[in-house]
Amino acid sequence: MTEPTAHSPLFQPIRVGRMDLRNRIMLPPHGQLTGDLFGSERQARATIAYWRRRAESGAAWICGLNGFVGNTVIPGFEPTGLGATVRGVFRLPHFRERAARYAEAVRSAGAYASAQLIMQGGMPHSPSGRLANHTNNQVPHVLDTAEIARLVEEYAFSAAEARAAGLDGVEVHANHEDLLQLFLSPATNRRDDAYGGDHGRRMRLLLDVLHAIRREVGPDFTVGVRLNMDELFEGGYDLAEGLAIASSLQASGTVDYLHCVVGNNWGAPSYIQTHHYGVAHWSGLARRFREALDIPVVYTGRVATAAAAARVVAEGHADVVGMARAMFADGDLVAKARSGRTADIRPCIGTNDCLHRVVVDGVRFGCSVNPRTGREAEPPPPRARVPKRVLVAGAGPAGLELSALLAERGHRVWLWEREEEVGGQMRIAARAAENSSYTDFLAFQQRRLASLGVGVELGREATAEAVAGAGFDVVAVATGARSRRPDIPGVDLPFVVDGREVLLGRAETGRRVLVVAMEDHMQPLTVAGHLADLGRQVTVLYPTPAIAPLVGRYSIGAPLAKLSAAGARIEVTERVARIEPDRVVSRNVYSGVEREHTGYDSVVLACGGEAESALYTELEGRVAQRHVLGDAYAPRRISYATRQAYELALRI
Repeated sequence: MTEPTAHSPLFQPIRVGRMDLRNRIMLPPHGQLTGDLFGSERQARATIAYWRRRAESGAAWICGLNGFVGNTVIPGFEPTGLGATVRGVFRLPHFRERAARYAEAVRSAGAYASAQLIMQGGMPHSPSGRLANHTNNQVPHVLDTAEIARLVEEYAFSAAEARAAGLDGVEVHANHEDLLQLFLSPATNRRDDAYGGDHGRRMRLLLDVLHAIRREVGPDFTVGVRLNMDELFEGGYDLAEGLAIASSLQASGTVDYLHCVVGNNWGAPSYIQTHHYGVAHWSGLARRFREALDIPVVYTGRVATAAAAARVVAEGHADVVGMARAMFADGDLVAKARSGRTADIRPCIGTNDCLHRVVVDGVRFGCSVNPRTGREAEPPPPRARVPKRVLVAGAGPAGLELSALLAERGHRVWLWEREEEVGGQMRIAARAAENSSYTDFLAFQQRRLASLGVGVELGREATAEAVAGAGFDVVAVATGARSRRPDIPGVDLPFVVDGREVLLGRAETGRRVLVVAMEDHMQPLTVAGHLADLGRQVTVLYPTPAIAPLVGRYSIGAPLAKLSAAGARIEVTERVARIEPDRVVSRNVYSGVEREHTGYDSVVLACGGEAESALYTELEGRVAQRHVLGDAYAPRRISYATRQAYELALRI
């Protein structure tokens, strides 16, 4: 894929509404994830610093504010689901002050600032009580015409507040189970009044909202719509209907641009596509909209690299590209791409752990590959006052990041890795087809270490004797985790193999495979998917009540769709009790009732890891200073490892 240059179409100016953009790169809304502009003063500063950094890098347009519109519910009703709110941000007493600071920070760096108007999640409202997906069975409230009228006015009020705060525009969110999409969709809108039925009546609410907004903000304020191009949902609208909706929006004269996306809040694909899909996979659909419309078209959807962004624009798929996760990975992506330093761009690997951390784990926002993301308000790590000789043992994600950070601080760093390649478990996971992007990050880290002069020694095991005798000032143990082998009778039978060995091609399996899943994130699904790619018939047994409970709603659909299409079966609440030559016996984790599973040629263990921390223990009292991090402390995900590396680097 051709890398962009300063003269590529990606970096040519364009006018969108009343905004004269310096290039074709925008950041789509994700502010609710990265911070709370309307929270404490500290949270506001951190959020503003995040957006300022990306504007300073050269992004032309930041639609950073997730603007939840005030709701209309009866007293005491508590909305639930994604984006559940009652009051809405535009009704907050400090909305104008905080939004103005955000706008000023973005504009002072040469970019434009806008907000999205959202009524997301369809909870508790709907056009006709129809459920919007198959993973949520909470029956919504059906809006009457008086409630609809109040919501229309609330949208208009919200847009007026955005303009009063000094923002450059608003984007009306009409996708991803937003209330407005529920009205557009024939799957969820079965009304028989003026707001449902044929195309024109299903369009009415969105058009009423847009006309009300225009009455409030006038013609000199940019207004756009974010639209699902094709619902890819049974009974929903298809591409032809999506194009008809877009044409109606343009004909209304209320819209300055269309923001094209695909996917929903839960399916395959979700609208936040994982590494299971190709880069900018659906941008070709956006081209259909661009060819049909006279207004500018924005495309967002796993535009993970600068080269992909340049291709989308150069091939005429869209006028502007939206990039979010790629700029989590590297806040300086635009500046680096424009100056031809694409090899220096830290690559997004599409794990969606930026979402999982917040939505599933309830911990601080962060990026798997860049632990500085979300900390832009903090000063960068300072140069070391007294440079030290540091050994990092283990070149997995934790060891690689720590080595680079310490070298950037001015320490002299050596990295010993017992294998002949860097990457640890990340390298092994990259053997699965859907994880190929992992190799991009490992290659980036190797280039980074080489440029910093880190002494990388592959094929060198860090024994306690060798480390203690080398005279390092500091030793950091990042030796990772060995495969967890559960205490199950029969686990050592010859047809029982480890999932890592299967990924590495060191272990063969028969045609029918039973996967023992005892890890809560992606590993069992990755192993099962790899086996399916090899043509195996796969059954997966989970002891947990849910499949991969730490994989969030935006990511779980892709691997499950792949396995389902391959004919795989997945069962939950089944704990493997014993493995015998001709059968596997499981027990229900709640009732204890036994079940028998027969006809399998192989059993594959996908049971996570156990900390490999022996070196840390053996070095007690033998080195001046020692630390342990990453899976050597407790097996977790990539984002946890790189974050631990960052925190430790600040303290050495």
